[in-house]
Amino acid sequence: MPSPGRLVLVVGPSGAGKDSLLREAAKTLAADRHIIFPRRVITRLSHDEAEAHDSLTVKEFIEAQGQGRFALSWQAHGLHYGIPVSLLDELKAGRTAAVNVSRAIITEAAARFPNVAVLNVTAPAEIIAARLAQRGREAPADIAQRIAREAPRSDSWVETLTIVNDTTLEAAARAFTSALLQLSKESYAAAV
Repeated sequence: MPSPGRLVLVVGPSGAGKDSLLREAAKTLAADRHIIFPRRVITRLSHDEAEAHDSLTVKEFIEAQGQGRFALSWQAHGLHYGIPVSLLDELKAGRTAAVNVSRAIITEAAARFPNVAVLNVTAPAEIIAARLAQRGREAPADIAQRIAREAPRSDSWVETLTIVNDTTLEAAARAFTSALLQLSKESYAAAV
């Protein structure tokens, strides 16, 4: 029986580029069946592939949550987010799963899953503000409030790698993919 896989929690402020980096890593690692990229469920309509997710209404989400259909779920920015329960089978099969989650659930996830690491994506405040403005989802005052908000703290014992996404998407994607491979290989090496 394979050892538990590794859950890589991809965190960072909105606008840091998490979804873009996950999308690029998924393309680069498409042939690697050991690393997977579970699709999130969000109570917001998916407008484009910039943030590919499945959509549910709040009522549908709460029903699904009550039926145990999420391995992880949380609320942030007035929305509900979930990672499908199929994640558990992937981890049991020894795979590494990279998922975009809220920083606020790192401690909970680390307590629930035996092999967790964090891949923290960040960027300077002015770059984040410009990216959020370009999305057009929030008013300038809401963007300023997001930038000013302090990041939730997590347990320092959770292995964490940080990627600063402040140059080109290609450069950041290379660094992100390399870090993800490193975390996956550490997990695989520990299992054998």
